[in-house]
Amino acid sequence: MNKRDYYEVLGLEKNASSQDIKKAYRKLAIKFHPDKNPGNKEAEEKFKEAAEAYSILSNSEKRSRYDQFGHQGVSGNSGFGGGMNMEDIFESFGDIFGGFGGFGGRSSSRSRILRGSNLRIRIKLNLQEISEGTTKKIKVKKLIQAKDIEFSNCNACNGLGQVTRITNTILGQMQTSSTCPQCSGKGKIITKKPIEADENGMIRKETFTEIEIPPGVSEGMQLKIPNEGNEAPFEGVNGDLLVLIEEQKHEELIRDGVNIHYNLYINISEAILGTKKQIPTIEGKVEINIPSGIQNGKILRLQSKGIPNISEYSREKGDLLVHVNVWTPKKVNPKQRKFFEENKNCEEFIPKIDKSEKSFFEKIKEMFN
Repeated sequence: MNKRDYYEVLGLEKNASSQDIKKAYRKLAIKFHPDKNPGNKEAEEKFKEAAEAYSILSNSEKRSRYDQFGHQGVSGNSGFGGGMNMEDIFESFGDIFGGFGGFGGRSSSRSRILRGSNLRIRIKLNLQEISEGTTKKIKVKKLIQAKDIEFSNCNACNGLGQVTRITNTILGQMQTSSTCPQCSGKGKIITKKPIEADENGMIRKETFTEIEIPPGVSEGMQLKIPNEGNEAPFEGVNGDLLVLIEEQKHEELIRDGVNIHYNLYINISEAILGTKKQIPTIEGKVEINIPSGIQNGKILRLQSKGIPNISEYSREKGDLLVHVNVWTPKKVNPKQRKFFEENKNCEEFIPKIDKSEKSFFEKIKEMFN
């Protein structure tokens, strides 16, 4: 969740050109390349981090979303992440190493690195949690590598997961690669494991994970928590935890993006005389003034009583829009009926349309625009 800024990772300013981005990435990729830093986990993580930053900033569309919304704007779209597969990096950006320090895109002698599968969960949030952001401690069942496991590189493929065969044909020698039949493409062979572990040395276990939910998330949004998915066999790279947001409906408030709507019902007397009303907000009850003579369909705006913008660069809140509905009674007693019959033709009771006043539908259209 606490990723570094992609520009900071590459050591660039936000106005950097595409050539600057490519040059900066190439420099870091060569510096932290696995062939140059064998067995160095820190260098490997920096290598992945630089690749993830480059995957976003080298793509104009993804870069634009990132500049506007930060990491949340490109979550799940980069194709990589904290648990990215090294092979994916070489396949996507292998050509960037060519001609620099003798490093190719892929080392033919490097053992295969396996990646754990992703996990998907759903989290239900109420409006207050969405507005303020929250931390959820959840229980997840996931695959982890068993303790007391021993393994070694497969002798048949030397840990590559593939075997290469050279066949002589009338056109010359032909080289073909296929999945290693001895290790099924894993590159590793288990020599010792607990009874409860599966054929890959994995067991399923309940674990607890804390998830930070930023303010402003919405229904259907998916958050990616790097490295919190299933572990990979043979000390590989963990998968990710994908969190799907479900928004619980509020009993009285209706969410519309960053704005909140509330339907307030008042009677005719209150509309004529004016009144004070307690209304719900996300934070709790507040009292508002209803001016005398208010018309049905009037919208009262309470600024900054809505939902924060999900953008990392703009945490401004939306508004609470109170829709005033004047309720007309279906039945009245004789005394009340007489009062209205006596006054229905009075000048004060005759509708007066203010053409300068926008209609209800115009207000709605303006609000959504």
